[in-house]
Formats: sequence, structure tokens, C-alpha cells
Amino acid sequence: MIESSKEKAKKKKSTQVQKPSGDTKNGQYEEGIRPSKLDEIIGRVTEKETLKIMINSAKRRKEVIDHILFYGPPGLGKTTFAIAIANEIGANIKITSGPAIERQGDLAAILTGLKANDVLFIDEIHRLSKVVEEILYPAMEDRMLDIVMGKGPTAKTIRLNLEPFTLIGATTQIGKISSPMRDRFGLIQRLDFFSQSDLVEILERACRLWELEIEEDAVKALSEASRGTARVGLRLLRRCRDYAQSHGDDVITKDVVKKTLKLLGTDNQGLERIDRVILKTMLEHFAGGPVGLSTLAASISEDENTVADVYEPYLMKCGFIKRTSRGRVLTQKGLKYLESLDEEKR
Repeated sequence: MIESSKEKAKKKKSTQVQKPSGDTKNGQYEEGIRPSKLDEIIGRVTEKETLKIMINSAKRRKEVIDHILFYGPPGLGKTTFAIAIANEIGANIKITSGPAIERQGDLAAILTGLKANDVLFIDEIHRLSKVVEEILYPAMEDRMLDIVMGKGPTAKTIRLNLEPFTLIGATTQIGKISSPMRDRFGLIQRLDFFSQSDLVEILERACRLWELEIEEDAVKALSEASRGTARVGLRLLRRCRDYAQSHGDDVITKDVVKKTLKLLGTDNQGLERIDRVILKTMLEHFAGGPVGLSTLAASISEDENTVADVYEPYLMKCGFIKRTSRGRVLTQKGLKYLESLDEEKR
């Protein structure tokens, strides 16, 4: 049967999907989306090159690689890098988080359980308590663990030798990590927002793994609404998949993306409802600023840390607000954005 020109054009615009080999189930596609090697990570050229040099030189010396600290906004690949590094050096990885390590004994149990060349990944490492953090100092520097046995005058300190290991820390607030802790990391890497071209590649890779067919215009629209964050882009892609499947569509089109974003309250620049509330509050209640963080957070009934760590970085990246010594100020670009919202309502 001869295909119509319209059908040919539709196929040409769509991203071609290659099915993964084997009998992998759809649920496993979700788990397999995270890259397992450095070469599979999209973008991050400088960071990958630095890590490859570090890993290769350590292998030649037959040593473990230095401790590494990744910092930056959430959803930019800190955990992915840790897993990829462990796979590159052929080591086991133990994953935990700062809040999960409440007592010295918790950390001691983890450290003594590590084998030679293992990787310990601590997410949100800035949330470690000071007491627990101090145990890490000799462990990172001398591979020693000091354990206090007993209490009072009869207390004794036992020093245990640890196997050579690599600590990889991840944090969204590097300023909250003490200077002695930061100085013990051999490499400190900042992960910035992804470029739009990188996000397009990330979304196309996800579509191949999830056996989704998506138009080029739809991928571009999704990448623009992803806030420069891979995690957000993949979340939006899953919701677009749900919308398309619920309406019996086999292909995710640009129209599907637009309707999905509208349902989620997200615009084509990735701004969510709370982002717009922040901008409107600054304009209507404080004449565009300057306004302090605590005042702004109270005005929109949000936590200060949530505003500063989750919403503000992207609004600043877009150029809609700026920080000054007197407080947050709405920029001309932010004013134009709010004007465009008013025009859309009319």
C-alpha cells in the first residue's frame, strides 16, 4: 500500500525509535534511563574529561581515586556521576544520604563494611551533623576510624584501619559544608544547568529506551520547558506519554506537549504556578522590589530555603529577578514576562 505524503512527512519529523535488545519489560526501562558510564552521560564535556584523567592516572598508580564533591542545583546528575565513576573503576558503590546518618555508629558501620576500592556516595552531605562529620576527617585523610568505647573515665578510644575507599559527596548548598570538610576533597566539581541541545539529546535517548515516538518540534518544546534540568525534562516527558496514551495517540506531538504543560500549570519557558506567584507578588505587593527573602517567602506562604534553593535559581537564570544588597529585585525582563501573561489573558 502506497503511503500518503502526509504520512511520510509525519514519519520524517518523528524521532526514530530503536527497541532495546532482549525481553526487558517497560518497568525496567524506567530504571535503565540513568547512564551507567561516563561516555553515556550527555554534555558535561569538561567534567567528564577531568574525571577520566583522574581515573586513568589512579589506575596506572594502582591507587584509589581521590575523594570528589559535586555541587549544584538538584536534578543535574550528581548521583549519576557517582554511579558512573564506580562503574568506570569497577567498584561497588554504597549510597546513603546525610540525614540518614544520625549517629557516629551509623557512619562507623558503613565505613567498616567497605571493601578495598569501594565508593561511598553521600547525598546532601551538608546535612551531616558536626559530630558525624568529624569522624570522616581521619577516615578521608588517613583511612582511620576512631571509636570511643564506654563512657566517663573508663572510656577508651580504639583506632581501626579502613580499606582504601573513595568518598563522593553531593550537595545543593556547598556553603553549608565546613572548610575542613571541603579541603579534604581532591576534586570539587560544580554542575550547572543543561543547555537546550543537551536536553534534546537526553529526551531523545529516553524516548529510544522507553520505545516512544515523538516529533522533533515536541522534543524542542519539552526541552525549553525543562528548566535546564534533566530530571524535570524526563518528568514532563513521562506526563506527555501518559496524556498521549490516554487519548489513544501513538506519537507525542507538539500539541500533546502544549496540552500536557497546560494541565500541569507549566508554561513554555518551564515556569510553574509558584514561579509566577513569586513574580506577581514582587510586582503587586512590593512594586518590583527590593524585597528580602524572608518577607517574600512569608508573602507566598513558602519556606525560605524552598524559595532560595528551588525557585530562585531558575528565575535568576531566566533573568527575571536579581539579588542586590537590599534584597530581590524584579528585572525589566521579568516585567515584560508579566506583561505577556496579562496580554494572553486578554
